[in-house]
Amino acid sequence: MLQFIHQLLHKSIQSISPCLLCSIDLQQQHSLCKDCWNQLPWYKQSIERHEQQILVAHRYTFPMDRIILKYKYEQQLHYQNVLAQSLLSLKLPKVQAIVAMPISTERLQQRGYNQMLIIAKLMAKQLNIPVWQPVVRTAQHSQKGLTRLERLENIEHQFRPIITEQRKYRKVLIIDDVITTGSSIHALAQALENLGCQHVYAACIAAAE
Repeated sequence: MLQFIHQLLHKSIQSISPCLLCSIDLQQQHSLCKDCWNQLPWYKQSIERHEQQILVAHRYTFPMDRIILKYKYEQQLHYQNVLAQSLLSLKLPKVQAIVAMPISTERLQQRGYNQMLIIAKLMAKQLNIPVWQPVVRTAQHSQKGLTRLERLENIEHQFRPIITEQRKYRKVLIIDDVITTGSSIHALAQALENLGCQHVYAACIAAAE
């Protein structure tokens, strides 16, 4: 009952709130007006990185690049609906759980939140599946100046499966914000496979050139 009331209040507030981008028309479910939503830099295609297909919602251009940066680094969490709905607009595979890209304890302390975990919870609620975080990430180091092989080795050492994790899922979906080389998704996918996952899919909000 309380959840229903919360949803009703949220929809009521949205119905009288202005679009987060133009501030002219009223918000829809994704917190933007219909025109601003349609004018986002949609991509909605799959790209290949490290022999893995990754679904991508947008190109990493204006205004999506600004939205992601503000949400990720400036604690502007009101953009979470835009980003979650962007991923939900993709033709996502049927999976048993969502895995948000983990961040290191150091990054978590600096930022105060894992931006993708917030989005994963919103998506999981709509898809009626659990969020699963069976992998931890150690200190994240800069990849600048490293060769492709060095980058892969560096990233692979950052992801460590939680051996005591009791839950097991065969089909999972990794979500991340921006994809460039795809090294992080590749390393996380390997860690999940080591935990017994048979099908690891991936989706990103935006792809950078």
